[in-house]
Amino acid sequence: MTIHADVEALLRIVPAEHRGEERIDWAAAEAALGTQLPSDYKSLLDTCGVGDIGELVVLPPLSVDVPDLGDCHMGSMAPGLRELWEREGGAPGISAGPEAVLPWGTGCNANEMGWLMTDADPDKWPVVAWRRHVSYGDSHWAVFNCGMVQFLTRMMLAEFDECPLGDASLWGRPAPFVSWREQRRRLVAGLDPLAGEPDPYADMYPIFDK
Repeated sequence: MTIHADVEALLRIVPAEHRGEERIDWAAAEAALGTQLPSDYKSLLDTCGVGDIGELVVLPPLSVDVPDLGDCHMGSMAPGLRELWEREGGAPGISAGPEAVLPWGTGCNANEMGWLMTDADPDKWPVVAWRRHVSYGDSHWAVFNCGMVQFLTRMMLAEFDECPLGDASLWGRPAPFVSWREQRRRLVAGLDPLAGEPDPYADMYPIFDK
């Protein structure tokens, strides 16, 4: 399997010992979503499986069979992201309607990330982000002219002019990739799902049905 160059760059700063083993049927996923998907995104999931980088959830295209996370995927998240876009008028200077937005990430204190599908070639789609916390008068929406894997790398290396999200947990601070299955195994063992350390509050996590 050839790994996308942007994924290779990301994995130089993101430990990924705890990868998942999902094998996504991309033809079926793209047919269900009604669009082709960017090659860097597909390479990332082919390489790492389904999981999170720190508190940022990388959404799979369709449901995966991890208890309590089957509804966390692009198809299920798209209506909510598009509703935000429509309600707030989208990003400044962008005339595209809500159907042009497709989510690929969520988390980091309720920030949402997606693509702006403004080109027939998905590898040319810019990243669009809805930031929960912004300065007074600023738009919650922002567009970044890079692919999603480059976006992640540049954020964790602090290569934007400022933090691109309304949360700085990954700003200049690379975090490991941990698959959803590994997170569930840790919770069942009484460990923190991301850090893997003993967590006396593991039983209180609501997202996993043990």
